[in-house]
Amino acid sequence: MEYIVLDMEWNQPWPGSPSAKKVLPVQIRGEIIQIGAVRIVNDREVADEFQVLIRPKYYRRLNRRVSKLTGIKEAQLLDEGIPFPEAMAMFRKWCGESAVFLTWGFDDISILRENLQLFNIDTGWTDKWYNAQMIFNAQTDGSNSQKALKTAMEIFGIEATRPAHDALGDAFHTALICARLDLARGMDEYGKALKSHEDGFHGAQLPGCIARKVYHDLRDKNSALAAMSGEENKCPVCGGQMQGTRWFAQPGHRYMDLASCPEHGQFLIRIRLSDQPDGLVRVSRLTYEATSEAAQAYAKRAEKADPEDNRPSRRRRRRRPAKSEA
Repeated sequence: MEYIVLDMEWNQPWPGSPSAKKVLPVQIRGEIIQIGAVRIVNDREVADEFQVLIRPKYYRRLNRRVSKLTGIKEAQLLDEGIPFPEAMAMFRKWCGESAVFLTWGFDDISILRENLQLFNIDTGWTDKWYNAQMIFNAQTDGSNSQKALKTAMEIFGIEATRPAHDALGDAFHTALICARLDLARGMDEYGKALKSHEDGFHGAQLPGCIARKVYHDLRDKNSALAAMSGEENKCPVCGGQMQGTRWFAQPGHRYMDLASCPEHGQFLIRIRLSDQPDGLVRVSRLTYEATSEAAQAYAKRAEKADPEDNRPSRRRRRRRPAKSEA
């Protein structure tokens, strides 16, 4: 069996820009600008490579953060990039008919399918796909956390020889990891690994955690935060309704809030939001004791915030006297 290890880079419009306000035929989270792929044959042998730059059609202005992260320049895409349909025809021909895709994470294949739908291109050839993170976790420490590619390389003692945040470089390093896994067994056990991930939590929990739960199928971020501070904000001791204070954002789509039970006092709530394959939102919720390290972190953050609305103060503008009418 042949495996195609796939990685991509995509452009996103700057918030508030004209591109961000475009209404597209299909909603996408980003427009693909680079594809890198490496073929694995005989389960363990890293074979040939594929890479292509794509000239964006909808988000033509390259986000400066994307450019800084990937090293790709807007002029480079104009000079070397080819249209997405042409790139897909080349890539599909290179992949062959019986390829199975492997990606490091859930995003790449979803972004690929969104872009295919945007250009009205069939997505059926991407159906055979597995998240290599899940196979790696199942065959190493059995954890549910999403490990960075760099972390997995360090665990396997793989030295980086290609640039990071380059589609082909990341695909190559992912292929080296996959070549050390039992991919056939990983595919057979994938359903179990995926279920463990869906029922688990992302990242490490801090000392003092006394309860945890996963929620599925929330409509969006606002709905998730409303549910976590509303009907799902239950005391871990008595199950009664708790009253939240305010959510503070943390890196990695995480939020924390200090909630109070009338009978059992305060508890710190930490949640992490992640996208489900169907576009809905999944929430991992951890509840901590009020004396925990996590609660102390919340208290420090709250001290720095504006006690009224957490917005920087603004000077009042002097009201100019109205012009007298002639």
